[in-house]
Amino acid sequence: MNLTWWNGAGLRNKSDASDAPKVLEYSDIRWELEDLGGGTRLTLWHSIDRRFISWGAAGWHVCLDVLDQLLAGEPIGRIVGAEAMKFGGWQRLNAEYAKQFGVKAQACASGGSRIVNRG
Repeated sequence: MNLTWWNGAGLRNKSDASDAPKVLEYSDIRWELEDLGGGTRLTLWHSIDRRFISWGAAGWHVCLDVLDQLLAGEPIGRIVGAEAMKFGGWQRLNAEYAKQFGVKAQACASGGSRIVNRG
């Protein structure tokens, strides 16, 4: 398995658990796929420090939007880390997820982020 983190560092490693094609788990991230007959449900589990949970949720939202565009045949390219925070709608998503999770939306520090993305 190859993972690319927000800072561009590559990592080749074995997953912690897998049940192809239904489950892939690495560290504190788990992807589960479920056949729904006419489609597939993706369930993503990610352990995120509660102070930054809205960042993580907004980051994964952007990641899945990028995947959606790719699958629709309209790729918009890779968006990771601090780039995700500049992506249209990220600030709105961050605020909405903070409200949903009942936490204060954390301000973004310039030059970095805790968002992790796979590439």
